[in-house]
Amino acid sequence: MISANNVTLRIGKKALFEDVNIKFTEGNCYGLIGANGAGKSTFLKILSGQLETTKGDISITPGQRLSFLQQDHFKYDEYPVLDTVIMGNARLYEIMKEKEAIYAKEDFTDEDGIRASELEGEFAEMNGWEADSDAATLLNGLGIEPEFHYSIMKDLNGSQKVKVLLAQALFGNPDILLLDEPTNHLDMNAIEWLEEFLINFDNTVIVVSHDRYFLNKVCTHIADIDYGKIQLYAGNYDFWFESSQLLVKQMKEANRKKEEKIKELQEFISRFSANASKSKQATSRKRALEKIQLDEMRPSSRKYPYIDFRPNRDIGNEVLMVEGLSKTIDGEKIIDNLTFTLGHDDKVAFVGSNERAKTTLFQILMGEMEPDEGTYKWGVTTTQTYFPKDSTAEFDNDLTIADWLTQYSEIKDTTYVRGFLGRMLFAGEDGVKKVRVLSGGEKVRCLLSKMMISGANILILDEPTNHLDMESITALNNGLIKFPGVILFASHDHQFVQTTANRIMEFLPDGTVVDKISTYDEYLASDEMAKKRTVYTMTQEDN
Repeated sequence: MISANNVTLRIGKKALFEDVNIKFTEGNCYGLIGANGAGKSTFLKILSGQLETTKGDISITPGQRLSFLQQDHFKYDEYPVLDTVIMGNARLYEIMKEKEAIYAKEDFTDEDGIRASELEGEFAEMNGWEADSDAATLLNGLGIEPEFHYSIMKDLNGSQKVKVLLAQALFGNPDILLLDEPTNHLDMNAIEWLEEFLINFDNTVIVVSHDRYFLNKVCTHIADIDYGKIQLYAGNYDFWFESSQLLVKQMKEANRKKEEKIKELQEFISRFSANASKSKQATSRKRALEKIQLDEMRPSSRKYPYIDFRPNRDIGNEVLMVEGLSKTIDGEKIIDNLTFTLGHDDKVAFVGSNERAKTTLFQILMGEMEPDEGTYKWGVTTTQTYFPKDSTAEFDNDLTIADWLTQYSEIKDTTYVRGFLGRMLFAGEDGVKKVRVLSGGEKVRCLLSKMMISGANILILDEPTNHLDMESITALNNGLIKFPGVILFASHDHQFVQTTANRIMEFLPDGTVVDKISTYDEYLASDEMAKKRTVYTMTQEDN
């Protein structure tokens, strides 16, 4: 068990947390949620001991081991992958290294023998002989192929490093597991594997995530951070949402009834306070009035942007024709002979572990990259707007937010442009902030403003939910569901894909595609998908 006891954290004059008391018990998985800036990651750092509290303390059941997901992706660059995973159990790794040093000695002494014997005993008790195989099992589950297990960390790409660090956090059956955005940069297969791992995990888990489907799958409780307090709810994310909304509704109804009673008492007192025969009743009602206390209805710190994509014109029957598209980059076949046609009602989710293929296809379709072979043709009635996975170049300038958005608007009126910014939670002086200094979430909201103001009837989005809080993801999700045009998008958010897409295209690792008209859940359950994956796996093994 791990608990926070009267925890207060002040940053300058601001209290991020105030007298927080909460217990996280064994066998439960707690989803830590709250608006951006509420302090979710900060609270995990407090629990892990990375950050000192201003007041109060954190207590852990004696003898229990705590593990957390490292956020520094370069910390272990000089270490082998397997070693990095095993470092998740610091004591076990320390024993392994000390053993190696002793056995490497040329002048091995009796004292060394005694020490080695002690270490071997402790090593065996900690299942050290299974360490390599346990680490390999975690890596395989997360999609790190055996050929990379003995690589040096710096030779891996960013997505692979994230998976190794997640395997490190999971290694060795920790008693308390803290995970900050563990699904970021994971493909769908790795997320599914992690879901099953956590569902079957018997110890304490505290996880921060913006993935609603993930929280619904793995969480037994929700810890909601709002205004420096943490309220605990039993159940998953959907249950929290319904419960919290019901609680607000009940409080409003209770206050309404109290306000009616107050008005009734005040009218009686006003009418009869000067009447001698009614004076006792008026006095009694004054006492009753003094006892009525309205429930404090403090507004939530959560803010929902207003996302509404309105195309300037309807799409005709001809939308997009792709014929024999292929692309090789640095000797690797990224897209192989891709052919498909889009209809005017298609909302297509591109899924699968081949991340590079999705981004490459979007860049080709937007004219940012030329294919090696094949052609594509947009219909004459179509207009496209694009949300890139890497938007660094978009914000590499000294423009203010308002000026940045104005350059993409046909209407240059300041009031018109600021209206779009206001919908995306950029109010007042925010408009004069330089885009160069914006946070990740702010940059995403700028890009979505650009897409809305374009009036395009085709939206192309490459991982748009990265860096967004739950409220913004929900708003974007709803905006795409209502959008009457065509959508091509890539996302790792299961619920986002399930509720938006009516067609699934999965890029397999060899650059080929499985194309199916269905929802995402129907696709995952389909025999066709299972057969194609089985055939592909067998082919790879034969090769």
